[in-house]
Parts: sequence; structure tokens; C-alpha cells
Amino acid sequence: MIALGVMALAGCASAPRMQTTQTAEATPPRAPVVLSPRAMDEIGSGRARELALHALSYIGVPYRYGGSSPETGFDCSGLVQYLYSRVAGVVLPRTTEALSEIGAPIAPGELETGDLVFFDTLRKAYSHVGIYLGDQRFIHAPATGGQVELVDLRTRYWQTRFSGARRPTL
Repeated sequence: MIALGVMALAGCASAPRMQTTQTAEATPPRAPVVLSPRAMDEIGSGRARELALHALSYIGVPYRYGGSSPETGFDCSGLVQYLYSRVAGVVLPRTTEALSEIGAPIAPGELETGDLVFFDTLRKAYSHVGIYLGDQRFIHAPATGGQVELVDLRTRYWQTRFSGARRPTL
């Protein structure tokens, strides 16, 4: 069971495979995401707010190893790269490991909307990445069979695997 989980997340830590042209399967309508007033305050304004709101529109997009678009699906680093490129006009590296080397390191208590949060999901620091959206939540593309989702950093799973955070320039 553990080996299956490790294999499922392996796409987040490695370079993407070559993609072939495929027709995306129809995705069911997504339920709206409701953010608390506190979360909306934390999102703030400007590019970080635009990044966060745009990111939320991809909740429910299927995970796909090497995926880097809403049409074909996303892996974790593909989601990050896509959002920063489309919304902020910032070209980021494609792999999680390369993403872990950009920007300034951030202490957990200093997280702001748009910061990259990293996790050790493969017994290797910085093997998974998401985008912090405020209110202790981040968005990510989890693993094979999953979908882009908004999750809480305070859950035991993510707390025990937290590797660090970095702030790319918006």
C-alpha cells in the first residue's frame, strides 16, 4: 500500500514525461469553494489575490503525471508553473526540486498568499509542492487518481511532511 502511494506521488518530484495529444475527458461540474472572511482578508489584493482566485477555479481538475494544463490535467509542479505563468507572468522551473531553489525561504508563521509550500512525500525533502492561499490552506495536485484540491496545512499528514516554503517574486 505504501509503495503504491509512493509511486502515485513520484510524478511531483521528477521531470515531466512527453505528452501526447489527448482529448480531455469531460469533467463534472465543480462545487463552489466557499472561503471564510478571514481567508479572503489573508488573500489580500493585487497579483497574489488574482493568483489565489484563479487557482481555486482549477479545483477538481484531474491529476496527471507530467500534466501542465487544465485540459490535460496537472501534476503538482505543473499546476504551480501554469498558474504563475498565466496569472503573474512569471516563468518558474518545471520540477518540484528546481522550484525549491527559487525565491526566498519563508518561516511557516510568515506564509502569505502565493508562497510555495513543500512536502516530503517520497522520503525526500521537496518532493511535493502546492501554493499557499491563506487561512492555513494550500492548493495542490495530489496524486494519480486525485484532483486539484484545497487542503489544510494543519492536518497531521501535511504537518508531518512539511519541508519548507519559499516566496517567488510576484
